[in-house]
Amino acid sequence: PGHRVIGTLNSYFECLVPPIERYGGEVLKFVGDGLLAIFAVAGDAGAACEAALAAAREAQLGIAAANVQRQQTGEPVQRYGMALHLGDVLYGNIGSTGRLDFTTVGPAVNLTARLETLARDLGRDLVVSAGFATHCPEALELLGTFQLRGFRDPQEVFAPVAAAPSARGA
Repeated sequence: PGHRVIGTLNSYFECLVPPIERYGGEVLKFVGDGLLAIFAVAGDAGAACEAALAAAREAQLGIAAANVQRQQTGEPVQRYGMALHLGDVLYGNIGSTGRLDFTTVGPAVNLTARLETLARDLGRDLVVSAGFATHCPEALELLGTFQLRGFRDPQEVFAPVAAAPSARGA
């Protein structure tokens, strides 16, 4: 039923939005069961990557805890995929005079979207781009090099070595 779908989505987003905001990120939009958030670099790419990764890890823990409760009440677990990338974006109000939407666009946004899809295909909850990985102090493992739709060159993709609790296969 519709009210259960909305309740499930709100429960899921409640695991994501507070950590994003706590670590200095900004949620730009909700798109169905996904969201787009940015962490401004402000001159320190390493700090922005650390903040984004910390928010993602906290969100993973929140989803894992929510999934325990969901299982106890007979509800299905929430599965998800996250992708982190460091890159330049264009942002602003985009649309028509009658309907504008503040958003980001550009190759960095497209790559992040392709990585999120790849996370799902690889059965991973969190993947990061090579550009992000170079600024990340956390141990990462190379998952491989993948040809992603819309990108001429294959992309190296990484994931944290010590995986946070996963919703996959639960």
